[in-house]
Amino acid sequence: MAFHIVYILEAHAADLWQSSSNLSQSVVFATPEDYDERSNVAGACVRKLNIQIPAVLDKFDNAVERDYTGWPDRLYVVDRDGRIAFKSKPGPFGFHPADVRKVLEGLVAR
Repeated sequence: MAFHIVYILEAHAADLWQSSSNLSQSVVFATPEDYDERSNVAGACVRKLNIQIPAVLDKFDNAVERDYTGWPDRLYVVDRDGRIAFKSKPGPFGFHPADVRKVLEGLVAR
C-alpha cells in the first residue's frame, strides 16, 4: 500500500486569488510559469505543512487535475488493479478521512 500527494496547480496564487491566511503565514506565490517553478512551490508547500508522505507533481498541462478533478482538494483510493475505489467530495470540507479508512480496510480484507 502506498500513499502519495499529487501537487496540482496553485490554489491561491498571488496573481489570481490570494487568501488572507496565506498572507498572514507569508505563503505568497505567483502562478508558476514552468515546471521548475511549480516544483519549487510544491517543495515549499511540503516543507511548510511538514508533509511526511511522498509528493509528486502534476505535469504542467494539469492532466491529473483535469482527469481527477483534484482542485481544490480530493481524496482518492486506487485499488490494486488501478481502478478508483473511492473519490471524495471536494475538500477540504467535503472529505472525511474516516471514509477513506473504511474503503482501505475493505480492500485489505480481500
